[in-house]
Amino acid sequence: MHVGATMAFSHETPVSYLVEAAQYLDDAGFHSVWLPEHVMFFPEYASRYPYSDDGRIGGDPHGLIDPLVALTFVAARTRQIRLGTGILLVPQRQPIYTARMVADLDYLSGGRVDLGIGIGWLAEEFGALGMDFSRRAANCREYVAAMKALWTQEIPEFHGPSIDIPRCYFNPKPVQRPHPPILVGGESDAALRRVAELGDGWYGFDLDEAQLAERLAKLDAFLAERGRKRADVQIFACPNRRRITPELIEGYRAQGVDQLIAPVFARSAPSQ
Repeated sequence: MHVGATMAFSHETPVSYLVEAAQYLDDAGFHSVWLPEHVMFFPEYASRYPYSDDGRIGGDPHGLIDPLVALTFVAARTRQIRLGTGILLVPQRQPIYTARMVADLDYLSGGRVDLGIGIGWLAEEFGALGMDFSRRAANCREYVAAMKALWTQEIPEFHGPSIDIPRCYFNPKPVQRPHPPILVGGESDAALRRVAELGDGWYGFDLDEAQLAERLAKLDAFLAERGRKRADVQIFACPNRRRITPELIEGYRAQGVDQLIAPVFARSAPSQ
């Protein structure tokens, strides 16, 4: 079982620390580093964050550096650590530009991208961006299909309900073939159905061993409906608020988790 780390870099993060933290993780042998996405936050919002008891996102953040921009910066200063988006909010982004940024990052990093995707929870963010929150699941499905066409076809074209791409040149392609692994985030039945339909893997969040086992059983059923099996997908799990203990690690490993993603909170890198 690999071990990765998830961090959040904001406007309050010194650029020097961003570099030091990424290089420390790379040198220490962590398999991957994962960065979340929100283009904006709000002092007041009615949406409920699904991973807290009070429905508000922890720490009351005021901003995050875009994960694809930050990971490109990290890629230039690291050697082998994989670069994960955890989670990229696909249905609130223009998909052609998203495909371009992901392909460029994979190209520049030598094929190190793991693309974690999700449909989002913050309706106010979608509203400010002029995106339809109610259609985010359908749009995610369409946008992923469009991005796969751009990444894999020599002269791509795509025709969908809201995205129409005529025959075009779209280069460079990603280094990883057919494209960077797509890890679908979310713990609901609908999210697990998206894993079975779209995903090369699942990014599960904030689950203890019992919850993980129940969700994996449900995922197995959805995979079977599509003629797939567990071996066809990778399982990534972040305990989030759960304390990482030897028992939790062994429980994750016993259930076939391919990568444990540990939350990292720090303001300075360890001294070398």
